[in-house]
Amino acid sequence: MSTVRLLALRDTPLDVAEVLAAVEDPAAGGVVSFTGLVRDHDGGRGVTELEYEAHPGAEAAMLAVAERIAAELPVHALAAVHRTGLLAVGDVAVVVAASASHRGQAFEAARRLIDDLKESVPIWKRQVFTDGEQEWVGTP
Repeated sequence: MSTVRLLALRDTPLDVAEVLAAVEDPAAGGVVSFTGLVRDHDGGRGVTELEYEAHPGAEAAMLAVAERIAAELPVHALAAVHRTGLLAVGDVAVVVAASASHRGQAFEAARRLIDDLKESVPIWKRQVFTDGEQEWVGTP
């Protein structure tokens, strides 16, 4: 079985339990997950909604990130799912999870996975503020 068990972009609500189930492994002593939610503010301004758009190559970029982490760290499994489309405050935007023999390894892998995904995968966010203004974040 592959170490990278689930990677996807979805325009439907995300299921945290699905991502956690994907990294289950009998050799794992630690499972760590991160769930990113749409918050109601950014930079001191109120936010009403977000919209995520992804480059057609975004899933391939996600896979490359996960495979690199799997090759560099002693993990049993990795999973990541990111939303696209229009999201409301409180919606789940991204879920990542990692399992490893020990908790420290699982924490390190989950942190690297979310940080590297945010840094290198071409997914862009449009924020709509309470005053009606909009802002694109992460665009080239």
